Amino acid sequence: MSATTRITAVSAVAAAVLSALATAPSAVASADSSVRLTPMGSHRLIGPNSRIVHSTSSNWAGYAATGSTFTSVSASWVQPSVTCTSATTYSSFWIGLDGDGSNSVEQTGTEADCSGGRAVYSSWYEMYPAYPVNYSNAVSPGDHFTSTVSTNGSGSFTLTLSDTTKNWTKTTTKTLQGASLASAEIIAEAPSSSTGVLPLAHFSTASFTNATANGQAIGNYGPDKINMASGSTTKATTSALSGGNAFSVTWNHS
Repeated sequence: MSATTRITAVSAVAAAVLSALATAPSAVASADSSVRLTPMGSHRLIGPNSRIVHSTSSNWAGYAATGSTFTSVSASWVQPSVTCTSATTYSSFWIGLDGDGSNSVEQTGTEADCSGGRAVYSSWYEMYPAYPVNYSNAVSPGDHFTSTVSTNGSGSFTLTLSDTTKNWTKTTTKTLQGASLASAEIIAEAPSSSTGVLPLAHFSTASFTNATANGQAIGNYGPDKINMASGSTTKATTSALSGGNAFSVTWNHS
């Protein structure tokens, strides 16, 4: 695996669900739009030499701060809409601790997928190595989200996701011992299956603001600006930071 490659690890359960979806798209299309299309496996990045310093990823676009111990990360974003064709495509938008060159991930975010020509929007949290958990609250394009993931440094994590447009908040407290707390990230992602990275949903632009790590503007940590690419094909492009705490990710290709 080259130093510029980032791969998401996905559980066998998620792969089995994805396989079932591929053979029964009509069942997915009839699902409640407030429920995630499919549980995804870990969003963890795996690469050589632990810390990944290259800014091209096969599945991530956004910013990842490393080189310190991180106990909190926060951001706000507007839920993107997706343009759907007959293809099944996926995209997720989240904040988290760990995952960049580590074996733990503590994160929460939203989803925008397409199946059978229909857009499906949802929200979730994940405490890798546990499977991701879906929230049942309705999510719509244009909704404004704020989110914080924090830890006391002794294994207790609080993950908060708020839809300030629909006026709902989900706060989840979980325990994970041995988390490295080695990175903080704010990411737009193309999820993966056991066969590799899945087609990225056409989400146009995802705009993130109030991006902080350890209570400071994430730009204070000199974070890695990550663009998403597969070979010579650029899939999503990350803008420069504005004011050290705001940026956008623009879709380029599935």
